[in-house]
Order: sequence, then C-alpha cells, then structure tokens
Amino acid sequence: MAGLAEIAEAAGVSVSTVSRVLNRKSGIAEETRQRVLDVVNQLPHTARGVGALRRTGVIGLLVPELSNPVFPAFAEALESRASQAGYASLLCNTRAAMSEREYVQMLQARGVEGMIFVSPEIANPDNDERRTRGYYEKLGREGVRMVFVNGGAPSLDVPDITVDEHLAGHTAARHLLELGHRRIGFVSGPSRALPSRLKRAGWAAALEEAGVEPDAELVAHGSFSAEGGADAMARLLDGPKPTAVLCSSDVMALGAMGEAKRRGLSTPEDISVVGFDDIPMAAYCQPALTTLAQPIRDMAAAAVDELLRQLDPDGAERGSTSFSRMFRPNLIVRESTR
Repeated sequence: MAGLAEIAEAAGVSVSTVSRVLNRKSGIAEETRQRVLDVVNQLPHTARGVGALRRTGVIGLLVPELSNPVFPAFAEALESRASQAGYASLLCNTRAAMSEREYVQMLQARGVEGMIFVSPEIANPDNDERRTRGYYEKLGREGVRMVFVNGGAPSLDVPDITVDEHLAGHTAARHLLELGHRRIGFVSGPSRALPSRLKRAGWAAALEEAGVEPDAELVAHGSFSAEGGADAMARLLDGPKPTAVLCSSDVMALGAMGEAKRRGLSTPEDISVVGFDDIPMAAYCQPALTTLAQPIRDMAAAAVDELLRQLDPDGAERGSTSFSRMFRPNLIVRESTR
C-alpha cells in the first residue's frame, strides 16, 4: 500500500510535489507531472485507490477515551476549528471497539488528509515506547500528516501541541504553600507517564524553593481515573497524612475527595485538594474544585492550524516537523483549598 513518500521516492520528487500533482495544482512542469502520474498508476494504493491520496476535506481525530470529560472537550474544540477551516472530522475513540492502530488503518482507507492524536498510544505508559515509536515513524514515511496533542514523545519527529505539565505541578504546589501547607502530597498518575513525571518535578521544585524537603512517602500513584485517585489518596491517608494534595487530573481529584470523605475528612477543612484539567464538573462538585485549567480551545486551534499547514501544498516546508508548542495552564481557585 503506497503512500505519498513511496510515490515521491519512486518518481524522484518531493512529497509536496506529489501532493501538488494529485491535487491538480499549478506550477509543476508537465514532464514532472507525467512522471508522478506514471508512478501513481504503477504502484498499489489504499483500498479506495488513487482517490484516497487526493483532497477529501476530511481529517481524523483520535482520542483515547470519552469517559474522562477532558477528551470530549478536546474533540469538540478540534472539530469546531476544523469545521471553520472547511474540513469535516471523523472521531475515533481508541480505547473502545477498535484500537488506535485499527482506527488509523480505517482512516487511511477512507482517505483522510491528516490525523490529530490526543494523548496518542505512545503516551500510554503501558506501551513499549521503542516499538510504538517505530510505528509512528512508519506512518510518517508513508506520508501520513499528523499532529499530537499532549503526545509526550520528544524522540519523535511529530509536531506536539502540549500543556506545561511541570508548570502545572509547580503552580499547584506553590498555591498550597502560600496557603500555609507544608505537608503537600501528590496523587499521581502512573509513574511511567511523562505528565506524571513532569508534574512531580514541578511539585518538588516548588517545595524546595520554599525550603521544604520533598517527601517520597507523600507521593502515591494510581490510574488516571476516579478509582485511581481514591486508591492513591487511601495510601497517603494510611501513611504520614498530608494536609493538602495536588492531583494529576480532575477526575483523580474527585476520587481523592471521595476517599477523604469516606474516612470522615472534610475538604478543605481537613485536607485541601487541587486538580488538573478544569473539566465542567469541577465548578459544580461540592466543594467546587480548585484546578489548573488546560487552555483547550487555544491548544485545539494550534493543533488544527499546524495540520492544515502540513496539508497546504503551497505552504513552506519545515526542515524538521519536530517542534512543540507549549501552553501555560491557568490556576482557577475555588472552594477545595484553604
């Protein structure tokens, strides 16, 4: 199954030249155009044939789940931005009926022009990063245009639109320090997950700046879920109890507050809690959750705009596609901290 890269190599031209020929753009020498078309007619293609390599006006949006409200929020913002640019979107929930790789095959067969991966498979701490990296590298060689959102893969030559996780951990810890807390715990996601590691580094840096020694016993890991947050909080409360905790996500924070309540502790009277994401429920739970908000609409706009830049056959090519645009999280103080 040939992609743009294989056609370009066989024809001795650039990928952008192949794209311009397939999309009937001007400015291509007739000899070059014919050479590309000859290769196109000789090589095998996707299930939809040559048409899948031409403009379809459709992009793929791949998110890891829909149960965590932050991912539907990203999907909605991405779809809205793409629609404004004249593109339709196909939404794929990669932890449901099909895996990310199966969805990618389906999207390729349907001839989508590019793909945006929110928290892609390579960001999953349970995966073999080296094997998964090779998979994305292969997609790039096949001419797949893609952008990561919170991809956590610095080793890959794929644009990544990300939030500053280190700053999130630092800001949350500093907020709690300013409220007078010194025993500040961290309800963390999986230890191998890059966002968890970066938030922990920010947490530790803020404590050290305040003259407080970071205590590894005040860090507990769990899955990125309410159950994971409750389990991690339980381990912290079974040990040297913190007076405040920051959490890797709002969903984990809700689970952590639930576990504290189950043990007869009140938030924030007995323990302060800070989340991350600013999901809609954060403002309406009891107490309303103090959190670090991801600028989801700005990040989605940047991701779609970068993908469209790649899809523009007349656009200037980067020497390397590898770059990261990092956004600052915003502290939103509500009722769960004092």
